Amino acid sequence: MSRPEDMLKELRIDRRSAAKAPRRRRWPWVAAILILLLGGLYGLRAMRPIVVETAVAVDAAQSGPTSLLDASGFVTARRIATVSSKITGRVLEVNIEEGQRVAAGDLLARLDPVDAEAQRALVRSQLASSQSQLAEAESQLHLAELSLRRQQDLIDRKLTSQSALDAAQADRDSRAARLLSLRKSVQVASDQLAVAELNVANTEVRAPFDGVIIAKAAQPGEMVSPLSAGGGFTRTGIGTLVDMDSLEVNVDVNEAYIGRVQPGMPVQAVLNAYPDWKIPGSVIAIVPTADRTKATVKVRIALDEKDSRIVPDMGVRVSFLQAADPMAAPVQGVWLPERAVVTTDEESHVFVLEGEVVRQVAVTLGDKRDAERLVSSGVSAGAQVVLTPAAKLRDGSRVSVDK
Repeated sequence: MSRPEDMLKELRIDRRSAAKAPRRRRWPWVAAILILLLGGLYGLRAMRPIVVETAVAVDAAQSGPTSLLDASGFVTARRIATVSSKITGRVLEVNIEEGQRVAAGDLLARLDPVDAEAQRALVRSQLASSQSQLAEAESQLHLAELSLRRQQDLIDRKLTSQSALDAAQADRDSRAARLLSLRKSVQVASDQLAVAELNVANTEVRAPFDGVIIAKAAQPGEMVSPLSAGGGFTRTGIGTLVDMDSLEVNVDVNEAYIGRVQPGMPVQAVLNAYPDWKIPGSVIAIVPTADRTKATVKVRIALDEKDSRIVPDMGVRVSFLQAADPMAAPVQGVWLPERAVVTTDEESHVFVLEGEVVRQVAVTLGDKRDAERLVSSGVSAGAQVVLTPAAKLRDGSRVSVDK
């Protein structure tokens, strides 16, 4: 039988051999979990719908008359004014800002009225003095007339001399003449007061017509004058006012094609800022002069729509329309915005919205007008197509329409 010492040795734990035992590796499990998480996030991101902008295909047969000629130009205002004061003075207050709409007669600015009010007070005093002298002259004339009648009565009764009557007559005539002069003086003083009142009113700068302020030129404390001072320290205007109801389009038409344009013919204008917005209009007049440097003739266009988005100096492209021939065959296909068409080396295609997904459809392209393209096959009228498709958009991609 083993001894107790040997039995105790068998029960003792060898710590050196336990420390040398290999540990279990855990990092592969952590890496696997991270890969699964990243894959889930990528999957969720892939399932997120792509936000798109869409437009509706328009039947070419119902899109109206075709374009006879295209020309470019700018929106201009026929009624625009740099509003200034009628007198020279220092600006006391300015009540306008850019973009502010004002009505005719609204107060735009005020000049310092101290000098004008002082002149008005002086003229009022002169008028009061003239009126006082006039009242005195009227009283004296009345007294002279009474004296003349007494002398006439005495001369009839042979109680006075002719010389006394002549003196009374001369005194009455003299006072009548002075009264007439004073009345004219009162009239002159009244006219001077009206001028002084006008000078005070001229310290208020008011809007001459309804419109929108597009520029603010003066600040309180500056000098303004209707005439240029030449030194650069005097403003010549308070601000610039535009009548937005007087906006029209001026385009330059090549003189080789001006014969196609006639006054009153319909047009379609497209602003560069809003290429999908077609504004109907008509030709107002053809300006009877040519620009020899550009070989063009200016044509004035009236817009049938009034909108706050139309502002002066905007670039615009105008299509002069030709009435459709009732005997001609209708145009087949649909009109789409050109930015809906994707053209590659192989083909041209568009993305058509079907519920919450898009389908890539090959199309056949036709004529082009402004920012539109005629599609003769592949898309039917009323279909919704994606505008400016993103590079990641594919056939069957889930999308969300941008409202």
